[in-house]
Amino acid sequence: MRIDLAGRTAVVTGSSQGIGLAIATGLAGAGARVVLTGRSRERLDTAAGALRGTEPGAQLLTVACDLATEQGAAELLEAVPAADILVNNLGIFGSRPPLEITDDEWRTYFDTNVLSAVRLIRRYLPGMTGRGWGRVQNIASDSAVVIPAEMIHYGMSKTALLAVSRGFAKEAAGTGVTVNSVIAGPTHTGGVEDFVHELVGEDLPWDEAQRAFMREYRPQSLLQRLIEPEEIANLVVYLSSPQASATTGAAVRVDGGYIDSIVP
Repeated sequence: MRIDLAGRTAVVTGSSQGIGLAIATGLAGAGARVVLTGRSRERLDTAAGALRGTEPGAQLLTVACDLATEQGAAELLEAVPAADILVNNLGIFGSRPPLEITDDEWRTYFDTNVLSAVRLIRRYLPGMTGRGWGRVQNIASDSAVVIPAEMIHYGMSKTALLAVSRGFAKEAAGTGVTVNSVIAGPTHTGGVEDFVHELVGEDLPWDEAQRAFMREYRPQSLLQRLIEPEEIANLVVYLSSPQASATTGAAVRVDGGYIDSIVP
């Protein structure tokens, strides 16, 4: 399958590293002009350099802003008034005993993982529907369906993204714009490495720590390993393409078989 996104502008939030950077790289490889976002200018510059190393001809723009705030969203919209593809990847996660999660922590997770996506959809969707083409994807998680006991606040935010995606897909019905959520399974990123070591022990070598984590905390995985960010990106690039025109309002899984369900 040849995916051609030439002439399309793609905004990828939280794209200075990890899954977001892999998605941005995949979209650039398909010919899209890609907008990288993140709070740190230094990290964005490093990410842009890495992306150009992989895709030398990439068309890139970097916007440093805090999208967990209204001001940050306004800064992005000023720099990039219109987009054809919006990938809401920005998210935070961490383990916390359920009864110790404070009101402020609940709000922070909602603002960062959910409201940041809602703000950008609200601003970019009218332009997409007016032009008769667009792709919106919200990066969710297996934790949206299988709520982890050690991070209920994170699971809550990802469940909310499934509802957000379905609702905005109805708003875009019949316009040529698709809105989907991508349910990513346990994925190998730098942040996840820290998280894994926090749960299974700081002193274990990475391969051993990964196996211990999957065995103890994610035993349902049929893949029996962490997913690589590029594997998430492959699905996102497809859903961003003209070939995915009949997929909308869906929660599409790239979870390594983690969720024990036949129907998504």
